[in-house]
Amino acid sequence: MVGRDQSLYRPKSLIDVLAVPGIGRLLKWRWGRLVLQVPLLVAAVLLIIDGFTGPQQAARNLATVAPWVHYRGLVVLILLLAGNLFCMGCPFAISRTLGKRLSRRGRRFPRALRNKWVAIAGLFFIFLLYEWLDLWASPLLTAWVIVGYFVASFALEALFAESAFCKYVCPLGSFNFVYSTTSPTQISVKSPDVCRTCVGKECINGSYAPEPIIRVDQIPGGEKQVKHGPQGTPGCGTLLFAPQIRSNLECTLCLDCVRACPHQNIGLMARTPGRELLQPGAWPQRWDVSMLVILLTAMGLTNAFGMVPPVYALQQSIAEALNLHSELLVLLLVFGLTSLLLPAGVTLLAGWLARLLTNTVRKYSLRQTVAAFAPAFVPVGLGVWIAHYTFHLLIGIGTIIPVFQEFIGLPGEWSRFGGVSDMEIIGMVQMVSIVGGLLWSLMIAQRVAQRLYRREAVFGLLPWALVLIAVAVIAVWIFSLPMEMRGSALFS
Repeated sequence: MVGRDQSLYRPKSLIDVLAVPGIGRLLKWRWGRLVLQVPLLVAAVLLIIDGFTGPQQAARNLATVAPWVHYRGLVVLILLLAGNLFCMGCPFAISRTLGKRLSRRGRRFPRALRNKWVAIAGLFFIFLLYEWLDLWASPLLTAWVIVGYFVASFALEALFAESAFCKYVCPLGSFNFVYSTTSPTQISVKSPDVCRTCVGKECINGSYAPEPIIRVDQIPGGEKQVKHGPQGTPGCGTLLFAPQIRSNLECTLCLDCVRACPHQNIGLMARTPGRELLQPGAWPQRWDVSMLVILLTAMGLTNAFGMVPPVYALQQSIAEALNLHSELLVLLLVFGLTSLLLPAGVTLLAGWLARLLTNTVRKYSLRQTVAAFAPAFVPVGLGVWIAHYTFHLLIGIGTIIPVFQEFIGLPGEWSRFGGVSDMEIIGMVQMVSIVGGLLWSLMIAQRVAQRLYRREAVFGLLPWALVLIAVAVIAVWIFSLPMEMRGSALFS
């Protein structure tokens, strides 16, 4: 049951971003989210149109240039600097909102699926399909992926009472959830005492009612009249109770909780970037949550590995050794090994060794140990993704201009905007992101080891430090290799 006094969380920071003049008023406005959603919805429609009707050359089509070059590079930087703004402005949430009108009395998402295993599977298969179907090179298929997102978000919201698509299914959202944990902002309450005396818990239940209702709450400072009605705001779609939020891990930053709160007690608080990664109890100690974070780091390495020559040699070796003639099966083996089986095995081994070296086998379970160290994989994982996605962004940052010019019927100024950025600058960005992420990760792991093992902290840290260093070394090796065009003649 939500709302128990001992479970309420008091944030350290009371600096509310929503108190900034202009910005706060806009975001708290009933239609404020649409200010971000409508431009992205228009962009999505343009991508679909160009994907279906435009030139099927990847470098000259909005459907491939905008998502695979610009969106990916911008999203990792914005997650680090500002938070989960892309989920806040997600255009798929518009179709989701329409579906929600049909599911006010819908049933809950199946209990067996209320976890991150579906998200892990979704991330794995989207990266697999990205390689197998060459989504980066196919405007038509990319357009179909965008259409699929709109259909899936609508269907799941129409069938279920909660925001199942965002919380459990959406691969983009899952990616954003994980790396928004490094951001400098978080939804928090200003006064837990107000939350204790709040009757309606509108932050999670919403303030909508078919007929107008007026209630009086006795809160610190006096009485407060609370109104519900047809113009009310829905509560949190991912079922987060505002005074218990300690993490960005499932927050879409929709600000519905802020708008629904009748006491203006919820804000978007500034915080130390990544504070929750050092905060015990910020994340649930579950295998699915821990593996989502760790395997997403491995998927970052695998996704980047698909850009360099050794991947083709590995595919050729597997095909010959197993006498396989299906590219999908070979890719499934490569991705399954490097993104799932190997990192999961190394994780379990590191946890087992940490318990063995510190004589804490009976004190901490393997699940507890892995859950404690899982947050340490966030910075180095984000560093890998930044190194990869900013490579594409900086290489083709100006190409969106001539592509759009051609889309609207003008001659594209390719000679002016189609140039390549300085490779030395790109290499520096990649190195800084990887090394910076590693150092941040090692600091988190060291703090966790000190908290768990005290005098034996060095021995408890050792296995995890070796894994984190290995991630960074592999990343540096991958990005030091020449990047080739994707695709292979192996199965032609």
